[in-house]
Amino acid sequence: MTAETIESDGEVLARIIRGHGPVVCVALHAGHTLSATASRFMQLSDEERLREEDPHTARFAPHGVTLVEVVRSRFEVDLNRPRESCVYRVPDDAWGLTVYRRDAPESLFEASRRAYDAFYERMADLFDGLSEQGPPFVVFDLHSYNHRRDGAHAPAAPLEGNPEVNLGTRSVDRDSWGKVIDAFCEAMTSCGLDVRENVKFGGGEFSCWVNRRYSGQACALAIEYKKTFMDEWTGWVDADAVARLAAATATARDAVVAVLDGMHVS
Repeated sequence: MTAETIESDGEVLARIIRGHGPVVCVALHAGHTLSATASRFMQLSDEERLREEDPHTARFAPHGVTLVEVVRSRFEVDLNRPRESCVYRVPDDAWGLTVYRRDAPESLFEASRRAYDAFYERMADLFDGLSEQGPPFVVFDLHSYNHRRDGAHAPAAPLEGNPEVNLGTRSVDRDSWGKVIDAFCEAMTSCGLDVRENVKFGGGEFSCWVNRRYSGQACALAIEYKKTFMDEWTGWVDADAVARLAAATATARDAVVAVLDGMHVS
């Protein structure tokens, strides 16, 4: 396995660890770092940013797959939103949070859009290479979500609308990829997880982009793990819970690969 980086304006945006097989994992919101300029004008504390980021999600990627881990914070550039809204300019963009100081220059936001372009250009190169190899491939778009938004000591959100794993498939062509979706859900369920489709989220811009650009060749599954594996207020991580989710994701990968081996997608 080899490692490489995606850079923008001379600073690292993401890491790519090259693996093998038809499943690629992407942790879009795992990052916490900021560029020097963004850090200078950032209004939020590290703790406030971490609460809305998706830390540790790269750890759910099965061993041996190609992994793309974004290391830059979503508060500088959100790669899971359309380009025109990839920067959080007003509180309504970011859960009511004021992200940048009022004197933040426009050049900062232009740099974020350049980073956005650099990432998608590199993803196009990566996925174009996979599509040229012939067999279909699947992208595991790894995320996590908060379920204790009422406060650190308040009750968690009801289980009814907050599954342990939410699978976003709204942009997936079920006629072509239904067996892949079913295999993923059945495998995760067999590991004792509550996995449901499109209850909390249907998938963001990245999975939509993959499903649109590689229609008939690939599909992206937007996977949201509820933050039961950590304390979203303190950042404390339950290593056993992370291991359990990682093992379940590996089981799901194996089930998806078995389906892909028998597929001929047009």
